[in-house]
Amino acid sequence: MMRSEPRALQLNEHGQLKHFLTLDGLDKTILTEILDRADSFLSMGEQSVKKVPLLRGKTVVNLFFENSTRTRTTFELAAKRLSADVINLNIETSATSKGESLLDTLKNLEAMQSDMFIVRHSDSGAAHFIAEHCTPNVAIINAGDGRHAHPTQAMLDMLTIRRHKGGFEGLKVAIVGDILHSRVARSQLQALTTLGVSEVRLVGPKTLVPSFFAEMGATICHDLEAGLKGVDVVVMLRLQKERMKGALLPSESEFYRLYGLTEETLAWAKPDAIVMHPGPINRGVEISSEVADGKHSVILDQVTNGIAVRMAVLSMAMSGQLQSDESSAVKDEE
Repeated sequence: MMRSEPRALQLNEHGQLKHFLTLDGLDKTILTEILDRADSFLSMGEQSVKKVPLLRGKTVVNLFFENSTRTRTTFELAAKRLSADVINLNIETSATSKGESLLDTLKNLEAMQSDMFIVRHSDSGAAHFIAEHCTPNVAIINAGDGRHAHPTQAMLDMLTIRRHKGGFEGLKVAIVGDILHSRVARSQLQALTTLGVSEVRLVGPKTLVPSFFAEMGATICHDLEAGLKGVDVVVMLRLQKERMKGALLPSESEFYRLYGLTEETLAWAKPDAIVMHPGPINRGVEISSEVADGKHSVILDQVTNGIAVRMAVLSMAMSGQLQSDESSAVKDEE
């Protein structure tokens, strides 16, 4: 079966978001709308009642085939702050581990009148597959699929950058570490280029930063000093040891010596550079504790911003689904 083009699958006939699977094919207008809406949700965290009724009466299912306590928790918080009912499906004890197919499980969940699936899966393209095979009125949100995409993580990073730097034009951004296995890096690169930064540098050893990433608009750097020189934003990535096959690194200590972010190496960046990390952090492997906890670090801001961004995406996708339903009803009447 031919896979649907990402933009066509993600947007309804009015150009509104109805699924959020990848940043591929989404334009600056859509990404800015997500950021603007997330900004409006940020102040909710300071209120005594942290809820709005945008998803009241809707059922959101966290469908995690791959563990991630932080991502699942922030999605759950986002859905509950929008007043949705939330189900966390334990895949290890579900029917899929007893031989039932993924599609059978999805059809059963749909029969329970679920309105949205938040999907995390180790296979690239899993969320896309589910969006193609679900009933039309169920929104699918990609919470990370294989090496392919992690769009909400990229967007919370974009919100963090915008709030600290005021915008994207003219910025130089370095993404350092295991680019090869990182769905976050791919989504960040798409978001940054769409939003108009001056340059994105992908920094790391040749085994973890293949040259084909240059075709996506990135500058490839295998030397840390050259990669960090004069940048406004430094994004450190976790070594994806669970996804590595073969000896791609001599050792963690050697990686830290050559590519670790310390106070000394951070000095190559601009004096007001911010440091980010999607987590979880391997201290002393990709970043020192002094930098992770230091004045340049905005890592905890990323966590806070993640809830707001996920609220924005959930509310926009549900609104887009409802608009699609209304359009279909009008066509049926005609």
